[in-house]
Amino acid sequence: MSRTPLLRLYDVPAPAKLNLFLHITGRRPDGYHLLQSVFMLIDWCDRLHFEWRRDAGVSREDLTPGAPLPAEDLCVRAARALQQATGCTQGVHIGLEKRLPAEAGLGGGSSDAATCLLALNRLWGLGLNRAQLAAIGLQLGADVPFFLDGRNAWVEGVGEQLSPLSLPPARFVVVKPPGGASTQRIFSSPDLKRDTKTATIQGFAANDSCERLTCEIQSLLDFGHNDLQPVAQALCPDVGHCIRWLQGHGLQGRMTGSGTAVFAQMLQSQDLSDAPSGWTVRECSNMDAHPLLDWCTD
Repeated sequence: MSRTPLLRLYDVPAPAKLNLFLHITGRRPDGYHLLQSVFMLIDWCDRLHFEWRRDAGVSREDLTPGAPLPAEDLCVRAARALQQATGCTQGVHIGLEKRLPAEAGLGGGSSDAATCLLALNRLWGLGLNRAQLAAIGLQLGADVPFFLDGRNAWVEGVGEQLSPLSLPPARFVVVKPPGGASTQRIFSSPDLKRDTKTATIQGFAANDSCERLTCEIQSLLDFGHNDLQPVAQALCPDVGHCIRWLQGHGLQGRMTGSGTAVFAQMLQSQDLSDAPSGWTVRECSNMDAHPLLDWCTD
């Protein structure tokens, strides 16, 4: 009796993102915050491996030493959401190499979920387009549609309204202290500023007549701020320590997202080996598009 060959997709990337700025402009009646931001992909990635299962089971293996991931992480939830949405009776075993730090504001969990949706759409032969996957992804997290769209973007609403941006290549350093800050605690804080004046994409874009707006990195980094940073810094003073350490190297740091990672643009190579013990320091480059952009049709 012939055996169905095991299908595999190995070493599949799930890139991180940086928020060049993050403004909270209001709050919906349902409690969700309205934001404006620019999300930028960087080449710091988790890596995932997928093995086809004959049954409908979904399993996941942690391949990186350290604190174990929860059993129902976003990878598992993404696979099950895709099964439920399509009626698919195939299964998968997922191996996850978790290289992105947790509670960093880098979008690691959402990126893992998006990569799972893209990979399983291919592994299971479902043929869903990007919009169909994004509808599933939005149920998993507000950042998932961005990673599925696969391009740097001006982001509005609760994170689901995306306008593609073209950004010139640049180098960055990302610094993550060991401490974290709860996203829920940050957004529920009475000290959080929720009324930043609404900006426009033309306000920071260098050329708003292009089909894909083109922006200069330096002017973007001079634009805006992160409304979550003061609250996060009060909850995790290490955020301020990271910013001051970067300033000591002549770099202007800013927190990304709702985590505790801080980033700065690097105009030239620098020696950053004096970082305190326990800090994660990573030099990386921005990317024009997600590595899996061509894995799905529009």
